[in-house]
Amino acid sequence: NMRVEVIPCLQDNYSYLIIDKSNNSACVVDPSEAKPIMNFVEKENINLKYILNTHHHFDHVGGNKNLKKKYNSVVIGFKDDANRIPEIDILLEDNQIWKADNFEAKIMHIPGHTTGHICYHFFKEKLIFTGDTLFSLGCGKLFEGTYQDMFSSLKKIKKLSQDTKIYCGHEYTLQNSKFCIEYDPENTKLKNKITEIKKKLQNNLPTIPSTLKDEIECNIFLRAKDVESFSKLRDLKDIF
Repeated sequence: NMRVEVIPCLQDNYSYLIIDKSNNSACVVDPSEAKPIMNFVEKENINLKYILNTHHHFDHVGGNKNLKKKYNSVVIGFKDDANRIPEIDILLEDNQIWKADNFEAKIMHIPGHTTGHICYHFFKEKLIFTGDTLFSLGCGKLFEGTYQDMFSSLKKIKKLSQDTKIYCGHEYTLQNSKFCIEYDPENTKLKNKITEIKKKLQNNLPTIPSTLKDEIECNIFLRAKDVESFSKLRDLKDIF
């Protein structure tokens, strides 16, 4: 049985600890920096065995080196980013099932934000770690990929079970919601979600996880019917 701890890092990043409750061993997803992870791990006496990276950007891999050094953790990432992910040990392929101890996740290559971006779909627990591809009410900027890349990547995620919990790389939800409501003003479900988001933030709680159902209903980028309308939205968001 797994529990997920949300660990705030840097300005607005989230790292996640996936903790196996049966033995207190854990994976960390995208450790932006080592310190907040170490604090939690020490306090809860957790065995940090694996470091899972979604992509090579520094605010997702910044803690790799120190965590590996201290806990002897194994660093995992996409094979095509072997030379961009610090300290990488295990090279993953698209559609591979990664299995270690009681952890099991399907690897999906979801380029757009970067060419080597992947997500980790813990399908038994219905959790997905989407990095900077899918945000709650948003999607990542296109630094390396094309509109088509990102549109296809989001389509892949959209096919999963709707009760899948979405864990993304940043607390951008409120800011994203302003863009969504601007271009989707009649969306009642979105209005309700915005109320929920504000309540969570007022109570110093993360707006994450979201669910795929929520995102399909409220996230304007997932509501785009084709790559043309998606591209227009992405351009508008860049200047919003």
